[in-house]
Amino acid sequence: MISGSWSALLLLLPLVSVSAATTICGQYDTVTSGSYSMFNNLWGERNATSGSQCSTLESVDGNTVTWYTTWTWVGGSSIKSYSNVQQNTGVNQQLSAITSMQSTWDWSQSDTAVTADVAYDLFTSNTAGGSAVNELMIWLANFNSGPISYHYNSNGAIPAATNLAIAGHSWDFYSGDNGSNKVFSFLLVGGTVTSFSGDIHEFFTYLINNGYVDASQYLTTAQAGTEATTGSATLTTSAYSLTIN
Repeated sequence: MISGSWSALLLLLPLVSVSAATTICGQYDTVTSGSYSMFNNLWGERNATSGSQCSTLESVDGNTVTWYTTWTWVGGSSIKSYSNVQQNTGVNQQLSAITSMQSTWDWSQSDTAVTADVAYDLFTSNTAGGSAVNELMIWLANFNSGPISYHYNSNGAIPAATNLAIAGHSWDFYSGDNGSNKVFSFLLVGGTVTSFSGDIHEFFTYLINNGYVDASQYLTTAQAGTEATTGSATLTTSAYSLTIN
């Protein structure tokens, strides 16, 4: 749940083109190849007692990228990092102009006894390249974590809707606010999906049809990665692609 202001900052950082595997470890290190950028993005590391994260962009073959990140965080209950890959082609269009966002994501994680998630993270704004107004998260895995919500009970966040059939899977939907922008999160009803293939534009269609997001909003950021809070793990993406039309 990286804030919109951090997302805008990351877009302004210099990008380095690579043709071979490249590893980055700095807080806001970034590397680009083809239409993709990889961000190490240790935006919450100050809240950790100790820890680190390094991310490696292995290859880009056409529209498919392979990458991995290894992280260790100790202390604190808030998110420390969001290592991710971002598609730079097709953004800054109004949602009404986008017809599909086909994506595949094949991944594995070395340890699930951690506090983290594996998720798409997308932002919209009132203007092209503007500050984030809405954030859409699509969680393919929830490792002892939880979404932002306007309502909670003793079991955690309360969904605004349940058992929604979208992109070939069943999801619970949560609505909330992180203080910077609204956050809409879709979590799998059960289990994880380590091999996803679908049109993530369908999630925007749900938000638009139910009055959460206006179709005149601009898609400014489209990322996929892992929000890490505590523990140690390696997330390996063997194939990821996103095509925005």
